Amino acid sequence: MSGATGGRARFTAIPRAVACAIGTAVSWMTVLPVPQRLTPAPTRASASRVIAAVPIAGVVVGIAVAAVAWVATSARLHGLLAGVAAVSASALLTRGMHLDALADCADGLGTYGSPERAREVMRQGTIGAFGAAALVLVLLAEVAAVATLADARRWPAIAVAVAAARVAAVIGCRRGWAPANRDGFGALTADTQHPATVASWCVIACAAAVPATPWAWQGPAAVAMALAIATLAMRHCVRRFAGASGDVFGLGIETATLVAMVGLCVTP
Repeated sequence: MSGATGGRARFTAIPRAVACAIGTAVSWMTVLPVPQRLTPAPTRASASRVIAAVPIAGVVVGIAVAAVAWVATSARLHGLLAGVAAVSASALLTRGMHLDALADCADGLGTYGSPERAREVMRQGTIGAFGAAALVLVLLAEVAAVATLADARRWPAIAVAVAAARVAAVIGCRRGWAPANRDGFGALTADTQHPATVASWCVIACAAAVPATPWAWQGPAAVAMALAIATLAMRHCVRRFAGASGDVFGLGIETATLVAMVGLCVTP
């Protein structure tokens, strides 16, 4: 009898663990309110499940960004204004943390010296010339890409690009990339994702992109290229900074978002 009771307890614990992982992922990746019971204090074991659920939080962000672009376009705003509104909504919804990570990594990569020196520059509260330039260029490109997709009424493509880019965080936390620091987000989440989890999310993201374009092959190709380029960018950062960190994951997400959007804009 006690064995049956224990089995039921374990069975009911699985849905709760999944719900907590998704809830915490939404809490980490967005400003949306999440019930406290779904966001317990993270451990390294639970953080692994949370990172595996980050693409689900990305779906929420992707739908919201596409919805803002749709509303702006329906209000007969110019495509560029729709792009500005959508990209601004993305930044607000995510606390701008991925943009901040992009700027930090750009400043760190532009620094001469040891990995420790680069990480020290990244921890400073200011944005240098490299970070500012990276922010301006990426934001301009994202606004133009969203404007192009909005003018073509390709709302699913916007949502898919934003959501699929969150798979870069799963890739960044793959096993083999040790954390750069002993504390912080990277220490909690880096080197936690099994290769099967990474591969599964990559396949799911590519499959979800099939209906995002008139040509079935273009969506998966754009997402695959985005994740590949983001992986290379994060790999370079891991080597330069002697480990992975939250900033590296944020750089991967912004890189994947931009490349996916541009790839989806291309007209074969």
